[in-house]
Amino acid sequence: MSVATDHALATIASILDQPESKADKAVPSNKAGATMVSFDQADGYTKIGPGPISAIRFRWTARRGDDGYYVDETVGPTSIAVGTGPMTAEAAVRLVDSRAREAIERFEALKNEMTGKGPTAAFLPSGPGEK
Repeated sequence: MSVATDHALATIASILDQPESKADKAVPSNKAGATMVSFDQADGYTKIGPGPISAIRFRWTARRGDDGYYVDETVGPTSIAVGTGPMTAEAAVRLVDSRAREAIERFEALKNEMTGKGPTAAFLPSGPGEK
């Protein structure tokens, strides 16, 4: 790699290593790591995905509807929510938790790839006549 590439990757890594948003609040969990939320606490239960830029950060919020609970997923502060439901309060909390956990795993894998701490995709040339 060139010095410019090394510098660019170091800059990206420093952005990605910033601490998580203070909007994430601690939620009690049991010994198995499952979130413990009462029926009344499910309405408004929110998790925010990782990332250095709030404009592209995912947010999942459980809300109570007339026929059950829904999970609204947004990207950034101004996007239109995409809802999933209806479901039980417990299912809504599980969905919020699983989506947030998957986002963290994907973010960490990408960060590790970019900083050289993890596996990277093999470079395959795609010039003329090559498959």
